[in-house]
Amino acid sequence: MDPVRFGLVGYGFGGRYFHAPLLAAAPEVEFLGVVTTSPERRALVASEHPAATTFDSLAELKDAGAEAVAISTPADTHSRLTDEALNLGLAVVCDKPFALDADAAHRSVELAERLGLPLSPYQNRRWDSDFLTLRALVADGALGELTRFESRFERLDPDPGPPPSGGGTLRDFGAHLVDQAQVLLGPVASVYAEWRLRENGLDDDVFVALTHTGGARSHLSGSWSQGAPGPRFRATGTTGSYVVTALMDGQEDALLAGQTPATLGADWGAEPAERWGRIHRGDDGEPVPTRNGAWHTFYPAFARAVRGEGPVPVEPRDALATATVLDAARRSATDGTVVVLPAG
Repeated sequence: MDPVRFGLVGYGFGGRYFHAPLLAAAPEVEFLGVVTTSPERRALVASEHPAATTFDSLAELKDAGAEAVAISTPADTHSRLTDEALNLGLAVVCDKPFALDADAAHRSVELAERLGLPLSPYQNRRWDSDFLTLRALVADGALGELTRFESRFERLDPDPGPPPSGGGTLRDFGAHLVDQAQVLLGPVASVYAEWRLRENGLDDDVFVALTHTGGARSHLSGSWSQGAPGPRFRATGTTGSYVVTALMDGQEDALLAGQTPATLGADWGAEPAERWGRIHRGDDGEPVPTRNGAWHTFYPAFARAVRGEGPVPVEPRDALATATVLDAARRSATDGTVVVLPAG
């Protein structure tokens, strides 16, 4: 397969650490460079990716021969840039939150469908080591029928949460939490949510309770100001529970340390035994070897989709489903009510 000529928009934290290294490491991708007008970020690109070019605009990136683009910019620009890129004929990967609300997500999804272009939300957390392990346990019946899923993105940050342009903790962490819950347990029937509003008006200490159409429930928590984070996962089934106490998948730390799938090879995404989860059946639990994380599989899969050799790694309508749940969670947290979603 000829590598797909790929560009990146934005070189902040997400673009620099979660996208550029994985684009540059994928054999299926020719990483052209980054759209950014910041002199400081242009200098970082030149230092960290000497073969890449910097561009002033999406149009300039397209003129340089790009076929696809990843968007990693402030959340309030995602929909505008996604639609601009699609209208230029580019296949698009958009970071979370895919859109600030379901209406904007719907417009982008329909635009991509109308133009016949690949579009995928960057839900890399589907390939977290612990989540891959949990999905395998559920598929193998190791927990019986799953009845409740508890999932947390909690950390303590001296400057908690994304800036106002990031849209708040519910949109930020919630986009991943809700997506994982729906992958595991299917569509959502009703939503209840609570949050704490910070002085800047943005939400934090978010709790979301989902009732899935199959009857199972998800309890999701997100916080940037939690000094005692709870277990990352507790998934309870009819014959056992799987508990992961390690706070986050290790791929993030590896990227922040300058490691990539190209430098680590087969060791990429491996978790040490002390971070493994355990299956409990009313006892101290049995450790379960954690599968290797696999964020590095996203861009090769998307490149194959651009070449017509497979599906996109995450369907765009999954982003619409997540945005619909997050809209309902905002209404619930604001009004103090349970929001019932339309069937289908």
